Amino acid sequence: MNILIVSASLPYPPQQGGALRTFGLLHGLHKAGHSLTLLSFDDTRLDAASTPLGTLCTHIETLPPPVRSKTDRLRDLLTSRQADIAGRMYSPAFHERLRTIVESNPFDLVQFEGIEVACYLPLVRQMRTRAKLCYDAFNAEAALQRVIFEVDRGNIRRLPAALYSFIQIGRIQRFEQTLSQQSDLVVAVSNEDAAELVRYRPDRPVPVVANGIFCDDYTQSTTQLDLGQNAIVFTGKMDYRPNVDAMMWFAEEILPLVRAEIPAARLVVVGQKPHPRLEALRDHEHIEITGWVKDVQPFLRGASVYVAPLRMGSGTRLKILEAMASGCAVVATSIAASGIAPEALTSMRIANTPATLAGQITSLLRDAAACRALGTAAQSLVRTHYDWSVLIPQMLNAYRGIGLG
Repeated sequence: MNILIVSASLPYPPQQGGALRTFGLLHGLHKAGHSLTLLSFDDTRLDAASTPLGTLCTHIETLPPPVRSKTDRLRDLLTSRQADIAGRMYSPAFHERLRTIVESNPFDLVQFEGIEVACYLPLVRQMRTRAKLCYDAFNAEAALQRVIFEVDRGNIRRLPAALYSFIQIGRIQRFEQTLSQQSDLVVAVSNEDAAELVRYRPDRPVPVVANGIFCDDYTQSTTQLDLGQNAIVFTGKMDYRPNVDAMMWFAEEILPLVRAEIPAARLVVVGQKPHPRLEALRDHEHIEITGWVKDVQPFLRGASVYVAPLRMGSGTRLKILEAMASGCAVVATSIAASGIAPEALTSMRIANTPATLAGQITSLLRDAAACRALGTAAQSLVRTHYDWSVLIPQMLNAYRGIGLG
C-alpha cells in the first residue's frame, strides 16, 4: 500500500507517547513492505531525512507548528462552539501542503495520528481522493476530559481548569462524532477507549491496536544511574495535565506517608517541559525534577520502584510499558493501568488511595526480592502483549477490515 501518515510532531526521537506510537507504526509498516509518506509539524529544525525516519519513509515533509496564544484560545472558548483541541494544530500552510500531497499522489490510505491533526481529516474527505481515511485515536478525548473535570472539581484551586474541562466535554464529543462519521476506520488503543468511540458509529467496529514498544531496546545493556536504594521514579511529558496532576498528588499526599516509614525515600520525576505547577517541588531535597533527558532507560534501570499514580487519562500508558520492559517493579492506580491486558496486570501492584499506594511502595522498597520477581514477570508479559512485532499484524488486520492490504 501507499500510505500517508499525518502527525502533530516529528516522531523522532521517539521519547514520548505520540512519537513512540507513530515511530513504531512507521517502522512496522515499512518492514511489512508498505510505502510511507510522512507529513508532520516540527519545531526542532531536525533534518528528518538524516534520521531513521529517512529509511522508513520514501518522502518526508515538515512545517513549523502554528502559534496559538492563550488569548486566541480564550477568544475561541468564548465566541465559538469548537473544541479547543480541534483548532490547536490548524495551519493554513499545513492544510495547503496536505492538499497538494494528497492530490498529487495515489494514496491507498491517509492516517491521522491523534486528535490534534484529525482536524484535517474532514478537509481531506472533501478532496478528490480514492484513499481510505483512518483516525488513529490516541485517547477517547471526551471521556478523558470528563475524568479530568471530576478530579479538578474537588480542588478549589483547580476550579477554573475544571470549568474549562466541563465546557470542552460536549464540544469534544461533537468533534469525535464528526471524525468517526467521516473516517473509514477508527482505531483505539484500548478496549475501554473503543467502547467510548464506538458510540459515535455503532454500525462499525472500532478495532484495538494498543500502544507498543520495541522490547529489545529495553533489555539491552545501558547505563544505569545510581539513584540510591530507595528511588521512586516517574517518567512522562511533564506539561501534560494528567502527569502534572499525578506528581502534585503524589508529592503532597503519598510521598510523605512513604517517607514516614522510609526517610531515605526520594522521588525522581523524569520528563521534558516541566509545568510551572511543579516548580514548588524543587524546594524539597528529596524530590528531583530532571527536565528533558536524552534517554529515560538509565533512570528506569536505576529505579527501586516505578510509580504511575495517575488520577486521569485513557489509552495504554507507554510509560508503564517502558518501565515493565526495563524490569521495574511498578505501582500504579487503576486509571493508570486501564488498557493494560489482564494478564499483564498481574506483574504490577494496583492501589488507588494515598494510604494503599504508600503501603505498596513501602513494602516493595523493603523487599528487593519481590521487586525483582515483579520486574522479571513484567518483562515477559510486556513482550507477549505489547512488542511491535505483535501489534503490527493487528493494525494490518484492521486495514483489511476496510478492504486494504
